[in-house]
Amino acid sequence: MKFNVHKNDGDFSDGLRGLFEYRDLGVSDATDGKVNAHVIRALPGHEKNGSGIHFHNLDFQMVYILKGWVIFKYENEGEFKLKEGDCVNQIPGIKHEEIEHSDDLEMLEITMPADFETKLVK
Repeated sequence: MKFNVHKNDGDFSDGLRGLFEYRDLGVSDATDGKVNAHVIRALPGHEKNGSGIHFHNLDFQMVYILKGWVIFKYENEGEFKLKEGDCVNQIPGIKHEEIEHSDDLEMLEITMPADFETKLVK
C-alpha cells in the first residue's frame, strides 16, 4: 500500500453510468486495486433516466450521499430515498437500480475490489 492524499482539485470524467461523472480519489492506485473510492456527481438532464436493473460482482460496495438525494430500489428490500448524510451498504450481487435523483446529487462510493464486473438484468 502507498500513502495517498487527494486534494479537491481532481477532474471529473466519464464512468460506469452515463447519468453521472466520476472523480477518482487515488485509492485504487494506493491499494494496488484492492479498494476504489470516487465521488459521483449527477449530470444535468438525467434526473429521471434511471440506471436499469443490474448487479455487481464484487466483495464490498458502500455509497454515502454527500449532497442532494437519490432513490434506489433493491431486490427483496424495496425502494429507499437517500439524502445528504445517508449511507447504504449494497451487499455483493444484490440486484438494484437507481430510479431518480436530484440535479445536485453527489455521492461517495467505495468498492472492493477497485475493478469489478457489472451485469444488466433484462
